[in-house]
Amino acid sequence: MFVIIGYVAVCASVFGGFVLAGGHIAALFQPLELLMIGGAALGAFIVGNDMKAIKATIAALPTLFKGSKYTKALYIDLLSMMFELLTKVRKDGMMSLEKDVDAPHDSPLFNRYPSIVKDHHLMEFICDYLRLMLTGNLDPFQIENLMDVEIDTHHQEGHVPIHCIAKIGDGLPAFGIVAAVMGVVHTMESVGVPPSELGEMIAHALVGTFLGILLAYGFVGPLSSLLEQKLAESSKIYQATKVVLLAHMQGYAPTIAVEFGRKVLNSTERPTFTELEEHIRLSKVK
Repeated sequence: MFVIIGYVAVCASVFGGFVLAGGHIAALFQPLELLMIGGAALGAFIVGNDMKAIKATIAALPTLFKGSKYTKALYIDLLSMMFELLTKVRKDGMMSLEKDVDAPHDSPLFNRYPSIVKDHHLMEFICDYLRLMLTGNLDPFQIENLMDVEIDTHHQEGHVPIHCIAKIGDGLPAFGIVAAVMGVVHTMESVGVPPSELGEMIAHALVGTFLGILLAYGFVGPLSSLLEQKLAESSKIYQATKVVLLAHMQGYAPTIAVEFGRKVLNSTERPTFTELEEHIRLSKVK
């Protein structure tokens, strides 16, 4: 939603200012210039990336127009679920989670938190480490290193579409210059036409440079920044889960372990201690 609002603001400012200055908006409508710039950018994108990167970039584009799913309510559900898991371990032993971990989508405990269960990658992260903990005594420091490696891998994979879109944005001004040069070449080979037509042809050529720069800094470039913010946000939930599990492995009570995880969260989405405590209390009543 904010992407569309931003695009509207960019267009209104640039084209509105041009019109207010006395310019004719029809002069900026140059589909052939757009074809050269857009086609060249698309071709360079295909040349410069393998199929995995292309698919990752295409898959990431729809997420740019959606709001964040990482809300305070989601984190409250995560921490409440972790509290319930660790409380069950403390009361009934680690092996009491075996059925839940082996079939999480059939687990009554997990299914009380549908917002967490539908996140396939997060559920896989939680269940994998609970499964490792089921195998016996493990060194928390080794598990922490393994978690860090997995989170880094998630981060590296998320950077692929960011890198691809940033490269497209970086190349658009150059492709705009290419389109402008092509227009100038066409103008030079038409020196016999009346000066009024020559002026129009030069104006059309300059539109290529204008479009390349506008598309780069007003449309494509900001998308890579937004994707980077979304990636950082998506990594935070794994970091909170990691801290809770490690605190449990080091012998802390479920209440303290969950509090460690709460402290990892960004202040904009972090529930207060009272909010989390109240939610857990109400969950017990249900």
